[in-house]
Amino acid sequence: MNVTRVPVEVPTRAPTGATNAYVVGTDPAVLVDPAARADALDDAVAGRDVEHVAVTHTHPDHVGAVAHYAEALDATTWARYGRTDRFERATGVRPDRTYREGDAVAGLEIVDTPGHAVDHVAFRGDDAVLCGDLAVAAGSVVVGHPEGDLRAYLTALRRLHAMNPRVLHPGHGPTIDDPRATCERLVEHRLDRESAVLAAVRDGADTVPAITDRAYEKDVSDVRDLAEATVHAHVQKLAHERRVRWANGRIEPVD
Repeated sequence: MNVTRVPVEVPTRAPTGATNAYVVGTDPAVLVDPAARADALDDAVAGRDVEHVAVTHTHPDHVGAVAHYAEALDATTWARYGRTDRFERATGVRPDRTYREGDAVAGLEIVDTPGHAVDHVAFRGDDAVLCGDLAVAAGSVVVGHPEGDLRAYLTALRRLHAMNPRVLHPGHGPTIDDPRATCERLVEHRLDRESAVLAAVRDGADTVPAITDRAYEKDVSDVRDLAEATVHAHVQKLAHERRVRWANGRIEPVD
C-alpha cells in the first residue's frame, strides 16, 4: 500500500503537537485526516490523483482542512453512516457519501473502531491499517467521558490485534512496526488503570476527583481534566459490569 505520512502541526493535546495526515494509493488516492492546511501536505497531494477525502474521526485536531482540500482537489468527501450531522458540524462540509463497516473507499476497507470517539473508524489496506487514535507507538490514548467508551475501545484493540497487520499508521507519532505488541500494551495499560480505579473505590474514594487522586501515581495536574475524564469512563465501564454503582451521586463498590 502506497502511504505518505505528513505530520501537520495543530492545536492538539497529543504530545507530538501534530496530527498525521495520510495520502494513500495512487490511482485514485485518498486523503485521510487533513488536520490543517500545510505546505508539506500541499506537496504530498500535488503529485497524486486524490479523489477522496475521509477521516478516522471528527475530533477537531483531525478535520481542520477537510473543507479546503475537498474543494481544492474536487474530491468526494466521506463520513461514517449515521454520523453525517456530526461530520458536517466538525468540518463545515456536508459529506458526499457515507460508509459502514466492511465498505471500501478506493480499496481501503472500513473497520469500525469506536471507543476513543463514537464515530471512529480505521482504514485497512493490504497488510497495513490506518488506525487513527486507536493506538500510538508510545504512551496511551485518551478514552474519556462523556463520549469515550472503554468497553468499545478494548474491543477495537482486540479486533485490531486479531487482524495481525504488519504495520499501523497512527493519528499521532511514528509508524507502529509491532502492532500486536502495541495492542497488548494498550490493553494491559487500560486494565491496570481499571484495577487502580476499582481499588480506589474499594478504599473509600467515592467521587471522580477523589478516585483520580488515588488512581494515578504520577502528578497529573497539567492534564487533570483528561485524567478525570478517563477515570469517569472507567467508572462507567465498571458500573455497566456491576462492579461499582452510583448511589446518590456517589460511587461505591458492589460487594
